[in-house]
Parts: sequence; structure tokens; C-alpha cells
Amino acid sequence: MTAVHDFPAYRGHMEYFCLGCGSRFGVEELHYTCPDCGGVFLLDNTDFDSLKKTSGEEWRAVFDGRAATRNTPLRGIFRFYELMAPLLEPEDIIYLGEGNTPVIDASPAMVEFAGIPFAFKNDGQNPSASFKDRGMACAFSFLKSLVRKHGWDEVLTVCASTGDTSAAAALYASYVGAPLKSVVLLPHGKVTPQQLSQPLGSGATVLEVPGVFDDCMKVVEHLAENYRVALLNSKNSWRILGQESYAFEVAQWYGWDMKGKCVFVPIGNAGNITAVMGGFLKLHRLGIIDALPRVFGVQSHHADPVYRYYSVEDPKQREFKPVTVQPSVAQAAMIGNPVSFPRVRHFAEQFEAIGGEGSFQVVQVTEQAIMDAMIVANRHGHIACTQGGECLAGLLRAKELGLISKDEVAVLDATAHALKFSGFQDMYFSGSLPEEYGVTPDASLANAPELLIDSRRKAELSPADFTLAASKAVADRLGLKQKA
Repeated sequence: MTAVHDFPAYRGHMEYFCLGCGSRFGVEELHYTCPDCGGVFLLDNTDFDSLKKTSGEEWRAVFDGRAATRNTPLRGIFRFYELMAPLLEPEDIIYLGEGNTPVIDASPAMVEFAGIPFAFKNDGQNPSASFKDRGMACAFSFLKSLVRKHGWDEVLTVCASTGDTSAAAALYASYVGAPLKSVVLLPHGKVTPQQLSQPLGSGATVLEVPGVFDDCMKVVEHLAENYRVALLNSKNSWRILGQESYAFEVAQWYGWDMKGKCVFVPIGNAGNITAVMGGFLKLHRLGIIDALPRVFGVQSHHADPVYRYYSVEDPKQREFKPVTVQPSVAQAAMIGNPVSFPRVRHFAEQFEAIGGEGSFQVVQVTEQAIMDAMIVANRHGHIACTQGGECLAGLLRAKELGLISKDEVAVLDATAHALKFSGFQDMYFSGSLPEEYGVTPDASLANAPELLIDSRRKAELSPADFTLAASKAVADRLGLKQKA
């Protein structure tokens, strides 16, 4: 086996595998949907079983050793190179600091609040402040390898987004530079100002269309089918592959022991929960972990097609139907027809075959619960976005339904940084959330700055008198007592 800090000598054989008809295609070109049936792809390393020649214990030692490497291509998500895209050469791999995001135990007050030990994995501490960087690092590394092999002189990368995808795509495209150029499509008025600023700052061409994410997605799908562009949404199976690293990192953090662990993931377009399940299954297949964690998908009641599908107990009676979404504070969740649903179903069946009933479940939460949970979490030292609030709301709902016990440990996916969604926090505090969200702020959680001395009064005072007056105003407001 290659030394821990050397780039691996191993190369696999990757193929696109259609979940609809089972067709297989080579990876010399970019494919997004099956040319035969229109189904979605997974990427399959047909040489994966040869990795079993190395024991689970040996793999654990390799991945643990690489955690301290200075070899740049192995510093991020490709620490787990053999498990992801083992056809890339080191010169193709892009590393911007993605991956290895911290798992932060809930504060004691939050554990008491939830009634169960849990932690947030802060994927908002990726370079563009969301989990999407994991997928983009893989997708752009593969794209860079194709550019090198084919000598392409111009490649237009395009994605639809509710914010995080566009920020990540624009960031990685700007880093790679020519011949890549980034274009992002956003639903007009449905992206926070903070998220909009990111692709603009990275120099992307930002185009807006009326409607919601699903409308934007239809446009980019049409472009990918009829024009020479590189699609970077989760139909791009290289994106899904990169996001598997989340599962690898969770397992590594807990010493490769997933017994008694429950992982909560917001569903949205269903790419991330697909990747998380796929990643854990790979670890189990190689004996790197002995047991699968239980996985809970979470959906808002304003966009819940996957919840509705799995709420039918008899699998034979289940039928997937897209839904018309309503506005959601968890904007990435506002997707009524998730592209990756066939992937979810594929991996959920495998999870249940190994872990038994209850190993994969979907819970539905309200918009009120999402916002309340985000505010409460962040008031206790966390940096959760609305999707992180959605996961905490999902944990509370699962506990309420008796789906999780106090003896288990939950890991919640905070997919983005809280600052990306500070506008929702401001509206919550000021009671100005639009009615269609269906959220009534809890006044006890509100917070606002207080002006103690106005500018007119300051103008009347000398600098020294102003300092004394302002100090007294602060002391009076806080109930401070003078030193004896």
C-alpha cells in the first residue's frame, strides 16, 4: 500500500450507471441523464471490490494518517481518494479548504432542551460557507481533467440555485479560471442578499428568472441537453460523489463507530442525503464501519414530496408525486420535485436491507419549528442556518414521535453558515416575516440594539462629558454598581 502521505497509486474504473434502465456509460464525456431512458446516474467504480484486499482496520489507519498530511491534493475531501473519484491525477485536484468541517457538541443547555445528546456538523465552515463546496471540489476537479485531456478551449459552467450552489460554483470556476466561465440562474427575489453577493463577487454572470428553483432547474436542464455547457446541479453525479465525504468525516470523527448514531439531513433537492447514505454504505461495504447509523431526512411542510412518499407504510402502495411548494425559510428546501429522489429510494432500500426497519426515515416539520429551532440554537453558541434549524426541528419531531431514544447520539447537518440567512433572523426579531411563511415570532427570543444616547444629545456635550454620560447610561441599563 502507498505510504500514508503519498498520493495513492490506486486507480479505479468509473462508469455512469443509470438507476432507470441500468445502462452504463464511460466517463470520457459529461453525462447528466441517461441517453436511453432519461434516468439519473450514479457513478460506479467497477473495481471497488478490489479495495477489500485492504482490511477495514488498515483503511482506518490510512485515512486517520492522511488527516495530518501536507500533500495538498489529499488535504480536503480527497483524503478519502480511493472511495470517491480514484481516476483523478493529483494535478487535476482542486483544494480550496473544503471538507474537514468541525463536529460541535451541543451546549449543555441545548442538550437539556432537546432531551438527547447531539452535535452540529458545521458545513457552513467550508470556503463558500456551505456544504456545496464538497461536491464542487469533485465536479470541478473532474471537469479540469476533461479540459486537460480534450484540450477544450472554452467551457461554460451553468447551474440553477437558491443561493449556495451558485456561490460554490462561481467560487471554484473563478479559481480554476480559463477556459471555464461561470453562469448561474437564480429565482428572482428568492435568494438572500448575502447569497446573491457571492457569485457576483466571484465574477459570475448572474441571470434571474421569475418563479422558484424548480423553474430555474428546467431551464438549465434544457440548456444541458441542447447546448455545450457543463451542468453543476445535483444531476451532475460528480457533485454527489464529492458530498459523500460528509459521511466519511462523520464516521472518522466518532472513531469509525456508528452504532447508536442518528444523522439528520435536510432533503431539499435530495442530493446531499443521497451522498450521505451512499458514503456510509461504502464504508460498511469495506468493513471500515461495522454498523450503519440511522439516517433521518427532514422536510418542511411547505415542500414535502419525499415525506409524503415515505409516509405510506406499504412500499407497494407508494407513489412519488411532485408538489407545489410554498415559501420556506429553509430556502434550499423549497423544491417540489427533487432531482435526486430516485437516488434516495435506491440507497434507502440498501440501508433498510442492512440496518432493518427504521434505519432510514423522513420526518416533516413546520416553518415555525424551523425558525424557532435556528434562533434557539444560535442563542446557545451555534452558527446554524435555517437548514440547520430544520435538522434540529427534525430531531425534536423524531423524539416527539418516539422514533429516537435518549440513548442515541444525533448528528445534525448545518449545511450553511448562519450569516447567509441573517435576513430571516432580522425579520423574525422584528416580526416582519411575510405572512406566507406562516411563522409567528416568539417575542421572548427577539433581540434588537438599543440606542442609549442620541446624536443630538452627544452634540450638546463635550467629549469628556459624553463619555461620562454614555458610561452612566450603560451602567444604568445593566444595573451596574460602582466600585467601593
